[in-house]
Amino acid sequence: MGFMVYQMDVKSAFLHGQIEEEVYVCQPPGFEDPDHPDKVYKVVKALYGMHQAPRAWYDTLANYLLCNGFERGKIDQTLFIKRHKGHILLVQIYVDDIIFGSTKKELCDEFEKLMKNKFQMSSMEELTFFLGLKVQQKKKGIFISQDKYVHEILRKFNYSDVKSAPAPTDLEKPLVQDGDAADVDEHLQ
Repeated sequence: MGFMVYQMDVKSAFLHGQIEEEVYVCQPPGFEDPDHPDKVYKVVKALYGMHQAPRAWYDTLANYLLCNGFERGKIDQTLFIKRHKGHILLVQIYVDDIIFGSTKKELCDEFEKLMKNKFQMSSMEELTFFLGLKVQQKKKGIFISQDKYVHEILRKFNYSDVKSAPAPTDLEKPLVQDGDAADVDEHLQ
């Protein structure tokens, strides 16, 4: 179907979220009001590090998408769908990362413009990496692997140069039960 997947990143996403409850913070060091050193600030926008910030950002983004003709996924609440003249645009949200694709490239271009009208966004680019997954988009389909992640783990634990083996055990010497040994507690790690 020629479905290409793209990605965008929201810059300072949490600053777009409005918080509903009353939250107050102390005056930050270096920004104290000399006339009112004992006063606190009332927070009206979400700040990075506040536990309300991700929810406030998501609510702001979801409402914006819903007001612009998207439907929320029935199973996955972070999936948004827009149908237009037999074509479909899918948008998946993961905090401040957005991946999206469509059966029609023009819908992706329109989505990029829609998002940039309201939020500061990185430019639309073809999805290649997402949440540790390597994504290759080819004519035959979309292929996902964790090659980069596996190589990083091997390097982290100094296993990059370890000789590989087709089986994890010596097939010439089969394992046998040791009747004198204590049972292993499989719940301990």
